[in-house]
This record gives sequence, C-alpha cells and structure tokens, in this order.
Amino acid sequence: MKVRVEKVRGMNFAAHAVRDAGENPRVAVSASPDIGGGDGARPMEMVLMGLGGCTAIDVGIILGKSRQVLTDLSIDISAERADAHPAVFTRIHLHYTLRGENLERRKVARALSLSLEKYCSVTRMLAATAEITHDFEIAE
Repeated sequence: MKVRVEKVRGMNFAAHAVRDAGENPRVAVSASPDIGGGDGARPMEMVLMGLGGCTAIDVGIILGKSRQVLTDLSIDISAERADAHPAVFTRIHLHYTLRGENLERRKVARALSLSLEKYCSVTRMLAATAEITHDFEIAE
C-alpha cells in the first residue's frame, strides 16, 4: 500500500493512493488556518475518517452475511486528545445510526462488536492509546 502527499500551497496538501490502475481520488489535507492551512481535513480528522470507513465496511459485510438488509449507515465519531505532544487520541466514541429492513438488534450489536474488537485494523491501532466506546440506534 502506498500513498502520496503533495504540497499545493502554504500548509495545504493533496493526498492520494498510489495504485497500478483506476482512479486515485485526491483528498485535501490542511494544517490549521493559524499556521497557513485551509479548508482541507486535518491529519487527525483523517485518522477518524479512516476509522469510520473501516468499521462501516466491516459492519456492512457482517450484516450482509447475517442476512440483514442494511439500507443506510452513518457513524458520528467524537474524540479527545492528550494535552501534551504527541497529542494522540485518548478517548474515541462511535455512535452508529443504522436503517434497514427489519434489522435485528442482536445481529447489529454482534456486527459492531466484531468490527471493533476483531476486524477493523484502524480500531486495533488506535486502541493502543485510546479508550474506544460505541453505541447504536436503529432508525425507522
């Protein structure tokens, strides 16, 4: 796996995956405005986005294998960071909102646990410094 980060201007960058084939979408990455950054995602925000994407994919796959029809999924992620450098994440909370056809609460809970405790690589890395909690709701 490879990525490339290129300076655009000031403290603004473009990041993309380096792959052999296909489109490689660019993501805007910026420092905070007080040091010359812009509207791009901050690096630590991107880590949380990676966490959300990782667990969302897992949950979709696991629920599909459990014959649960998932029609919509959103994950709100909040995090706290250490006061001293390096300012790693110390607490992360994920709130899942799922919609689907007669989703079974027990199967949803199992899918989330499997993702966060076994399959999501990002969660496993972040768990080294952060307490990770979650909850969910099944929306009608």
